[in-house]
Amino acid sequence: MTGAIVERPDVGQVAELEPRLAEHRRELTGYCYRMLGSSFDAEDAVQETMVRAWRSLDRLQGSGALRSWLYRIATNVCLDALDGRKRRALPVDLSDESSAPVPASLAGVLADGAWVEPALDRNVPVGGDPADLAVQKESVRLAFVAALQLLPPRQRAVLILRDVLRWKADEVAALLETSVAAANSALQRARATLAAAQAQEKAPDRDVAAPDAELLARYLDAFLRYDIEALVALLHEDAVMDMPPYAMWLRSAADIGTWFAGPGAECRGSHVVPLELNGNPAFAQWRPNGPDGAHRPWAVHALTMADGRITRMTAFLDTRLFDLFGLPHDPAASTAG
Repeated sequence: MTGAIVERPDVGQVAELEPRLAEHRRELTGYCYRMLGSSFDAEDAVQETMVRAWRSLDRLQGSGALRSWLYRIATNVCLDALDGRKRRALPVDLSDESSAPVPASLAGVLADGAWVEPALDRNVPVGGDPADLAVQKESVRLAFVAALQLLPPRQRAVLILRDVLRWKADEVAALLETSVAAANSALQRARATLAAAQAQEKAPDRDVAAPDAELLARYLDAFLRYDIEALVALLHEDAVMDMPPYAMWLRSAADIGTWFAGPGAECRGSHVVPLELNGNPAFAQWRPNGPDGAHRPWAVHALTMADGRITRMTAFLDTRLFDLFGLPHDPAASTAG
């Protein structure tokens, strides 16, 4: 039946395709996450992709075409979702830098859906050819995902498919129903836009280091003890901290330390569990809250490291992430992710 159009899937074909569709769910989630900049939107997009796939199963030309067919559907779902939507970005690109870490700085709140959201590593898998592993890891880092959002949606799809997933030019052209020349032109424009954006970053990242388990352990130990001097000692002098949905962001270890000692002091006594987000170390935080002093979900922190220090800290104050990442509301039941 290879190459023939299946007019109506029978029970046997459904039984065969159902596990194969499930096998592609994780890689499609990674693709949709890079396209949309949101783990929640990526989950919704993959679900819609599967629904559309089942509804149009009669258009599948041969079981060997399943993967490319699913990517075509997922791309169309993402393009539909992005139509008319403002781009997501990092807080440093959405607001002016705070002059000092004072309580009033929390008055500004970003519009819902304005910022790039984190992704759990196991939900956006990287792998395949070892030679491409570094590229794939870089492609899920928060700064890179934010940079992708600068691209027009179709250019974004071309760049992800070509430079991250290593599709051939003719495969991308077929998926987008365009010419190879047009696909190559879109790729060149996308690369130029990313290069220009990286050169003008307001808070540029250094060469990101491999996850440093010892540095993370020292940071978490200092955070648990709420030893501000020890925390600041682990930061780069010009480290950046932001906390979406708040518009405030800080640059400098000194200002971050002042913040920890002031408004951040309510985090004293928190419970933390290490995670891996966007290819970097991270942790979930349950903060003492309420008259009973019980620990409740508070934030998911993404860290970036370089030269043996922490260069960026983003605290996502969105407790929905706990459910999305499978983290319990009771920290006594938590495990490393």
